[in-house]
Formats: sequence, C-alpha cells, structure tokens
Amino acid sequence: MKLENIIAKRKNKTVYREGNLCYKVFDETYSKADILNEALNQARVEETGLNIPKIREITMIDGKWAIVTDHIEGKTLSDMMRDDPENIDAYLERFVDIQLEVQGKSCPLLRMLRDKMNRKICETNFDATTRYDLHMRLEAMPRHAKLCHGDFNPSNIIITEDGTPYVLDWSHATQGNGSADAARTYLLFRLAGETEAAEKYMKLFCEKSNTEEAYVRKWLPIVAASQSVKGIERERDFLREWVNTYID
Repeated sequence: MKLENIIAKRKNKTVYREGNLCYKVFDETYSKADILNEALNQARVEETGLNIPKIREITMIDGKWAIVTDHIEGKTLSDMMRDDPENIDAYLERFVDIQLEVQGKSCPLLRMLRDKMNRKICETNFDATTRYDLHMRLEAMPRHAKLCHGDFNPSNIIITEDGTPYVLDWSHATQGNGSADAARTYLLFRLAGETEAAEKYMKLFCEKSNTEEAYVRKWLPIVAASQSVKGIERERDFLREWVNTYID
C-alpha cells in the first residue's frame, strides 16, 4: 500500500488518510510494546461508549507498524478557537464539558495514573530530596479511578459537521484522579503560550466539576515533574521551573 495523503506529522510517527480510514505509521525506532499498548488503550476506551475513532486494524506497512482507525471528518476544536477567537469562551466551555464526560467514565483495565507518575518522577534528574517530596505529595493525594486522557487539549477534539465531538489520541490514557488530568491540560495551554486561555480553562474546570482551584493547583508540580522527562528541551525547562517554583 502506498500512503500519500499526510494529515498529521509528529516525532517518530505520521498519520495518513486513505478513504474513510486513518493510518498512524510509526518509524522503526518506536517501541513495538508502546504501539500495541496504545492500540489496547484505545480499544478499552471504545468500550466506554465515548465518541472516539474505532480501531480497525494493527498492521505493518513497508516494515513499519501502523494502527488503522476510522477517519473522523470535521474540524479540530483548536482550529475553531483560532478561527473564531470572539467565541473562545464558548469553545472552552464545550471543551471542559467534553473532558468531564470523559472523566465520568471508568475503564478499570487501564494502568493507574499514580503508578505512571511515580515511575516518571523516578526517571527525572531532580535531586533526591525533590524526588522524595514529589513522591510524598503524590502519595497524599486522593485516589480515584476516573478515565484520564493524558493529553487532553483542543487539537485532540474533532467536531463533526453535525456538532458531534470525537476525542482522539488515547496513547496516554490511564485511570486516576481527574484533577491531575486537568492540571496536565492547564500546563499544555501554558506550554503553548496561551496563558489567558489556561486561566479561563482552570476556572471553568473547577466551577463545572465543583473542585477547589487550590486542589487542582496542588497537582501542578507532580504533573510537571512526571512530564518533564520527555519533550523538547524548552518544554522540559519550562516544566522543571514549575516544579522548582512550587517545591520552593
């Protein structure tokens, strides 16, 4: 099969469209275990009844692993926000509503977010005292088992022509505390330089979920630390600064 219609390109992977299907093709350096885990995550989330692209096949194309899913025709929420900035508040409300719908589901076979965060904190190069503090902060946080997306941002939401939202990219899905996932989304806005949107998002999430803002912010150093082990250098520096600010 010759795939030519590229619709997204990321580090180590390229997404193509072929008819009604999407082919996410990973390069040879990508871990086969991680690819299969991503497909398994998505298959498990399918069972919750959420609107997500369905897995159709896991295959190899020209010696590279590929995950084949339905193609969802529509516009990303991030594009809608960019093209219609006057209505960004309404889009953010929709965004939070979708996130709360996701967190209203349970997916008990997914790995625990807490376990993932503990492992990631161990992988950081913070000093031993800071790592200990982060582990203790995480241990003290309430234990939940909500479905957490792990990369919930407007570019991962597609709105179809009839207004139906679909949530993409479940490679980081876990079960755990929804406020941790909200802290991650807040940091994603901040990483993108969208400070005003980040603050509006935080207030909306807390109002709609009936959560104290201070409680969500308690997750920020933990989430920042666990995410700081990957990404480009600028992002790592930004996240480490958040950890240092809160720990100090």
